[in-house]
Amino acid sequence: MTLKAAFIFLAGGANSATARAVVSTPGVDLTVVGAKDYADAEGVARDLVADGIVAIELCGGFGTAGTARIAQAVAGKAAVGVVRFDIHPGLDGKSGDSLFG
Repeated sequence: MTLKAAFIFLAGGANSATARAVVSTPGVDLTVVGAKDYADAEGVARDLVADGIVAIELCGGFGTAGTARIAQAVAGKAAVGVVRFDIHPGLDGKSGDSLFG
């Protein structure tokens, strides 16, 4: 059985409808999506779960509040994990919590 997983990253100005790709391997189909902010990422996460994704990993730009928002958005329908940076180099050395929270 192939695991359907996703990785959501934050990128200001990203269009989550087009900033996406799927990487398929024998054991994992990984959907990668760029989201412009937490609210956008919440909608992305709900859509991914509706498409059968069962595991979502979040980029290090998501702070603890952002991670909690995604976990709440999927309501237990997917496992949510996170790469951890207290401050993210791609977000000018800030946490997503201070930018999007």
